[in-house]
Amino acid sequence: MGEAVGPRSYHIEIIPPKQDSQKLEADLELFAGKFERVMESGFTASITDNAMGLLAFQGHECIEELGLRVRPEQVLIHLNTFHTKRNLDEILEACGRLGIRSLLAISGDGSPRLPRLQPADVEAEGAPAVTSVELIRYLRRHYPEFAVGAAFNPYEPEAHEFDKLERKLDAGASFLITQPILRKNAVVDRLLAAHPEVPTILEAWMSKKLYLLSDVVGYPIPEDAEYDPFATLEQLQATYPQCSFYLSLLGFKTQYARIEEMAGPARAEQEERL
Repeated sequence: MGEAVGPRSYHIEIIPPKQDSQKLEADLELFAGKFERVMESGFTASITDNAMGLLAFQGHECIEELGLRVRPEQVLIHLNTFHTKRNLDEILEACGRLGIRSLLAISGDGSPRLPRLQPADVEAEGAPAVTSVELIRYLRRHYPEFAVGAAFNPYEPEAHEFDKLERKLDAGASFLITQPILRKNAVVDRLLAAHPEVPTILEAWMSKKLYLLSDVVGYPIPEDAEYDPFATLEQLQATYPQCSFYLSLLGFKTQYARIEEMAGPARAEQEERL
């Protein structure tokens, strides 16, 4: 059984090039630079799957095409339900071949251009549709070598989200990644109290594009609101020292060096605890 992604480093979001890119070679070069820098930093490259429903190349395709070296404990591939069964099998076989050991199973953002897994594809004939729960169960049944994580959304109706969480954990999820949180969050507090044994990664929003953040959290945030990503991250780290952090939309040119600096003291503290 694969080891769950643990709370020992930052998880850096990397979005693969879109399939309709007009500058694909440059985009691939940018992907390679980001990936290699994350590997060298000792962080986890968290590679999205058709984020926001936009058709993009798969993470494993980019890694293989570019001949990038995978450090098995430092790569997390997102996997959603908007695939054909054949494509799902190809992704999983490629991840195994590359030595990738961690997956994040999510329902995903749909698009008319994207097919969707059918219940029979993942041996869930009684289900009305394939959600992350059915996908997790299928992965754990047939691909036990992978650690499979699940998403947790503290902005959904609380009872519904905790019911779905229990089904994800029962299906075999071994770690969690939340939606972005901006401060101490009562729903996240309940999650951590209920499941202290499950490694939980809190998403920190590193972009000042607040209109995108509004879409994610489900309530309007004024575009002219003051928002300091680093102050928010530092506050979250102080509030939730038991968690690691998923950094979404991190600016590699303007922010990455500071993240490396912030990781230094945290790593020293971890080594002392170990």
